[in-house]
Amino acid sequence: MRGRIGIVVGLAAGYVLGSRAGRERYEQIKSGFLKVWNTDPVQKQVGKVADLGKSAAMALPSAIWDGAVKVTKAAAKTGTPGQKLDAVIKAGKDSADDVAEGAEKTAAEVKKAADKVVDEAKKAAES
Repeated sequence: MRGRIGIVVGLAAGYVLGSRAGRERYEQIKSGFLKVWNTDPVQKQVGKVADLGKSAAMALPSAIWDGAVKVTKAAAKTGTPGQKLDAVIKAGKDSADDVAEGAEKTAAEVKKAADKVVDEAKKAAES
């Protein structure tokens, strides 16, 4: 997937920079993009995505901290060293699952918000 995106970006850059129209065409594409980018609906969605990103960035460290606390508590329990190790491993796996689930949920929400920005940009470009 990364390779394909790189190829598309490279082709687009090559087109813009190497087109016969040159700088003139580049400026035309840039002004069209900026016209759509600076519309109120697009900027509203951009703001929402930024806020979501900030809240997501704050949520993951909390999940990681909670996991570290669980592992520490599991290690402090009474029992044989083997029982403690088993408890720590279980707490670590559970915590890792929680962090992964939170990251996936956050990524899905950010993607959804980004898709809204793209939709708004398309609507603004059409009008």
